[in-house]
Formats: sequence, C-alpha cells, structure tokens
Amino acid sequence: MFRYSLILSSSLIVVACSGTPQLSVAPDLALPDTFVSAPETAGPQEPDWVSALGDEALPGLIGTALANNPNLAAARANTEAARALARAGQAPRLPSVDIGTTATTRPSGEVYSAGLDVSWQADVWGRISNQARASALGAEAAEADYAGAELSIAASVASTWFALTEARLQRELSERDVATRQRQLDIVERRFVRGVVRSSDVRTARSALASAQATLAIRQRAESQTARSLQTLLGAYPDGGIMPGTELPVLTPLPAPGTPATLIARRPDVVAAEFRLAAAGFSAEAARKALYPSLSLSASYSGQTADISDLFSPSTLVESLAASITAPIFRAGALRAERDRTAALARAQAASYVDTSLGALREVENALTADSLLASRVTALETAREEAQAALELVERQYASGVGTIFELIDAQTRLIQAEGQLITARRERIDNRIALHLAIAGPFSAAGFTPSQQ
Repeated sequence: MFRYSLILSSSLIVVACSGTPQLSVAPDLALPDTFVSAPETAGPQEPDWVSALGDEALPGLIGTALANNPNLAAARANTEAARALARAGQAPRLPSVDIGTTATTRPSGEVYSAGLDVSWQADVWGRISNQARASALGAEAAEADYAGAELSIAASVASTWFALTEARLQRELSERDVATRQRQLDIVERRFVRGVVRSSDVRTARSALASAQATLAIRQRAESQTARSLQTLLGAYPDGGIMPGTELPVLTPLPAPGTPATLIARRPDVVAAEFRLAAAGFSAEAARKALYPSLSLSASYSGQTADISDLFSPSTLVESLAASITAPIFRAGALRAERDRTAALARAQAASYVDTSLGALREVENALTADSLLASRVTALETAREEAQAALELVERQYASGVGTIFELIDAQTRLIQAEGQLITARRERIDNRIALHLAIAGPFSAAGFTPSQQ
C-alpha cells in the first residue's frame, strides 16, 4: 500500500511544478501585397515551368537527373535518416521492456536465472514530448530540404542544358568565322599575286585567320566542358558525348510571380528554416525542463532455480514495483548552460529564418528586374548584328573594288562576329534569368513522368 501511495504523491508533486511552454514561432515580416518589380502585364502563372521553356529535350533530361543525380540521392538518404531519427524520438514516451536469462556454473551445480524489467519515465513536464516534437520537426525540415534539392537540380540541369546549346552556337559561329577569314585570305593572296595589294595585307589576313582559329579552339573546349558538366548532373559518365540543342528557345511573356506572402509559405528553404526554428524552440523548452524533477516507474519479475524447467514457475518468480523522483541538485551548471545554449540557438534560428526569407524575396525581385533589362539588351544586340552585317557587306564590296582597306574588312568581320556572339550570350542569359525566377518562386514542374516532392 505504501508504494502505491508513493507513486500517487510523487505524481502530484511533479504536476504541481508544471510550467508554461515558451516555444519559438516564425517572426512576422512586413511584406508588400505584390512584388515591387513585377510588371503590370505579367502573364498567367506557369503550371509547369519546364514545359513552358519550350525545349522538347529538357523534361527528359531533368527526369534523368532526378532519378540518378548523386547529390539528390544523398539528400534522399539524409531525409530518410531524419525520418528514422524522428521515429526514434518517439520511443522515450513509451515504456521500455528488457528480458534476459543466464546460466551460472557453481560447485553445487548449474543455477538458472531469468528476469523481465519494465521501466517508464513519466512525461509530466512534457520534456520528452518536446524532444520528440523537435525530432519530428527536424524530419519535416529535411523533407523541405529535399523538395528544394529537387527544384535546384531541375534548375541546374535546365541552365546547363541551355549553356551547352549556347556553347554549340558559339562554336558554330567561330567555325563560320574561320571559314570567312579563310576566304578573305584566299582573296587577298590572289590579289597579291596580281600585284593589287601589298604583302602586309596578306600577313594581316593570315593573322586574322589565326586569331579566329584560336577562338574556335577555346569555344570547342568550352562546349566539351559544359557537356561533361551536364552529364555529371545526369549521373552519367562525363565523356562529353551528349548532343547539345540546336537553338535557344523563344521565351513566353513573364509569368505572374505570385505574392511575397505565398512565396514565404511555399519556398522550400524558407519552409525548412521555419521548421528548424520551431524545432529549436522545442529543444530549448526541453532543456529548460531538464532542470525540473523527474518521475520514473519500474517493475521487474525475476526468478532463479537449479532446475531450468522451474525457471518460470510462479513459486520462483519475484515481483517488484518502484517509483522514484529525482531532481538535479548539482551538475556544475551543465543543465543551465545547456538551457542557455539551446535558447541562444533558437534565437539564431529566428535570425536565420529572417535572413532566408529576405534572401528569397531579393532573388525574386532581382530576377523580375533583370528580365526586362535583358530583353532590352537582346533587342539592342539584334540591331547591332543587323547593322554589322550590312556594314560588312558594304566593306566587302568596297574592298573588292579597291576602295576599302584590309583593316576595314577585318574590322567589319570582327564587329559582326562580336555582335552575333554577344546576342547568343544575351539570349542565353535571359533564359538563365527566367530559370532563376522559377527557382526563386519555387515554381512547380514535372519531368518525364517524374513528380517531384511538393511542400
């Protein structure tokens, strides 16, 4: 009777000391109703930004990367580990049961013993529940990290694929430049044989051809390196054998980016930061409650006999039930230091959440602003290319008639090649910025039947 009275009184003492949770919540951010840089004429939100880019090969490439990319596989494994940790965090809330048997040889003969021990720590403060909740929120953060990793891999594949297409176009441009310089050299050499031009014209044309050949080698190297980068993202051997696209796609109108509030609620890295902030709050609360007394209950059944057949006989079993209250008295400040440490980590997580949120908003605003500026740059470079083409045709006619010089001819060809190269790069940069926008707003996508994780 005494032991049951002890259990009851212990429970009442512990419950009487119960405190109020002090958990961390995401700080409120002052957000505008719309993104400041969003154009008034934005198109509808893209239901699948990969398909909206208009490249038939891209969905299959992204699907391959999502299935085979090693970094994504590592993120998947980290998510599974976080889930397992969350399951383990639930275990202390339930009793633990252990059973064991032994056989001992003594001068008088064999002695057999067996025991069953059951123990349970009452979660009267909610400390164990706080720890379990922190582990569960850590798993939720890992899930959000994985969704973000999928989106990041998709964006990386898209960006690298179009970089490879640009590299091919730049290489083809250099090949045309080399062919043009060779034709120009042939013309100059024939005119030199006829005594129309000087030997310096021949050497100047040869120099221009050699420079174009050097540029071609650089662009061939860039194409092979970009191809290997893409193959690495796909989880394939980087032999450089992947075939690039033939053209850069024409972009559709800028899609509506949504609102800052929906971005904060949807973007995986912000969601993960919020989960980690909440987890830090539960961990800090558990550390605070570690300063309070704890109530433990234990029960055991044990028996010992020289005859193994009587080991589990009621006559040989001994029953015990115990309850204990322990309170920390002196730990050299370790528990209070842990309380202060976890509280400081929770404050750090709050600051990290704000920083992550502001970074996400900045990325969207930057991408929205850059879209119109890059579009203007593409338009200007298209004009520059057209004028350079017309100028080259004029100089070629002048040189053929003996009015123009070799320097004017080489300069006109150089200006045309530069204008075309810059236009290719500007078009790819605008596509890259559009991909960055979809990554920043955590736009939905699917690839080759692969449905990525969504938060």
